[in-house]
Amino acid sequence: MSSWLWLLVPLAPLLAGLGLLTLREHAVGWLWLGCVPALAMVIWPMPALDLPMLWEGVRWGAGDHLSRAWLGFTALLWGCAGVFASSSQQDDPRRLRFWTFWLLALSGNLLLIIATDALSFYLGFSAMSLSAYGLIVHQRGPGPRRAGRLYLQLAICGEMALLGGLMLRSHAADGDFAFAAWRTLPIDGLTLLLLLIGLGLKAGFWPLHVWLPLAHPAAPAPASAVLSGAMLKAGFLGLWRCLPEADPLLSDWADVLLAMGVFGAIYPALLGLCVGKAKAVLAYSSVSQMGYLVMLLALAWRHPEQLQAMTVVLMLYGVHHGLAKGALFLAAGLIHAGRLPRIGWLLLALPALAIMGLPLTSGGAVKTALKDVWHAGDFEGWLVWLSLSSLTTALLLIRALWLLRRDARDAPANRPPLPQLLPWALLSSGSLLLPWLWPALRAPMLHGLYPGGIWAALWPLLLASVLGGVALKRGWKVPARLANLPNPALTLSLLLRRLVLHPPMTIQTLHPNTSRWRQRERRWNRFWSTGALTMSAWLLAALLWLGWLW
Repeated sequence: MSSWLWLLVPLAPLLAGLGLLTLREHAVGWLWLGCVPALAMVIWPMPALDLPMLWEGVRWGAGDHLSRAWLGFTALLWGCAGVFASSSQQDDPRRLRFWTFWLLALSGNLLLIIATDALSFYLGFSAMSLSAYGLIVHQRGPGPRRAGRLYLQLAICGEMALLGGLMLRSHAADGDFAFAAWRTLPIDGLTLLLLLIGLGLKAGFWPLHVWLPLAHPAAPAPASAVLSGAMLKAGFLGLWRCLPEADPLLSDWADVLLAMGVFGAIYPALLGLCVGKAKAVLAYSSVSQMGYLVMLLALAWRHPEQLQAMTVVLMLYGVHHGLAKGALFLAAGLIHAGRLPRIGWLLLALPALAIMGLPLTSGGAVKTALKDVWHAGDFEGWLVWLSLSSLTTALLLIRALWLLRRDARDAPANRPPLPQLLPWALLSSGSLLLPWLWPALRAPMLHGLYPGGIWAALWPLLLASVLGGVALKRGWKVPARLANLPNPALTLSLLLRRLVLHPPMTIQTLHPNTSRWRQRERRWNRFWSTGALTMSAWLLAALLWLGWLW
């Protein structure tokens, strides 16, 4: 009977939505409670729930460590962002619409994590992806409308590619949609390409990232926090589950994927140095960080015998980046609500330093774990690129902190509201406290505390600090040509919109002669009016006779 509690994980946000319909504004302060069942199932896990009444093979649960950790940080991030949003959106006249899309996206995000079959995963993934559109365009205006149009176009294309990939994968498994049955099946090139496109568009790694730098500046701060901290990683979770554990095709593609990951970690960081908005810089940072997960995926494809160790690294990276990046996006909204005290700026710097890989933080522990599995494989010669990407990451986050400091000058003189400060402080302090509270992070953190490991983690940060100080002292500015780079994705998006509104081929429309057809209808009615009942009886008898003969 306890396994039925898994139903509350995706249904609790929907039940909260019913409370929103009845109580309206009075329910807003309690909507974050929709995350409590998910957190409870992480702390007290229950047996998986089979739901054959929905479709064959449906099972919801989080029996492995990866699913439990993913469910835990996702629910915690959505809960903290929900408390933050209940205060930051309280004066918004369209807040009820915001919460409607928020709860739908939350329900879908939680469902895809506990799904052990492809159909349930696709249902949750689609609900999350399409509902996120309402969060991106919530603030209205040209910027949100442009970002929302591009996001929706790519989201629909991604849904189509994902559905095609899942159908091909199920066909290869003789109609079985369970992820466990897919782990031992080989995969073909078309299916792999469709899954990479469908899930990669949501994951936002290069070159499928084009919507991300536009969506984050347009969305409210709490929406950006869950979009970057939780929703992006759903794509990697799907890739990890849909693909086989070992396959020659994956091994052949590993070099290409690793090159994509390295380039996707460095190039977006360089692009982010050219933009002038803090949330856009943080968005490019998310794209860059997804490059590390692409590298990890390539390592797993080349060395399937180390899949268990790499699954642990994926789990640690998801938890670390989800909480740290969520805290940074909430900080971008917090500085507009009031002036932070000095301790607040220290808390703001913690998640940024963690993403840079500072020792004794969650990011330092994750970088150590990633290097350990990297050294054990064939790609050790690529480690120099990992160090270079650490340098560009540090430069990008230093610029983000500088832009946040610049934006804080226009903040009101009062302190930010407590419902915004507390959840943000909880997420920010997690970068420092989590490695000491969670043994899975504590072990790699302590393993990296030797002179060579500390220097390898510190030199990119020190060099980036020196370069940033020189740029600030000399007053370097981004050249206008780089600050206003064209966006081909927006051009294509606008072209597609024009094609839909004004198709190149004219649509033929029929203009029937209504009076002539009306005369024929009257003649037909007069013909049947004399013997309509008799004719109907004979037709019914003939049909019954034919049915008896067959």
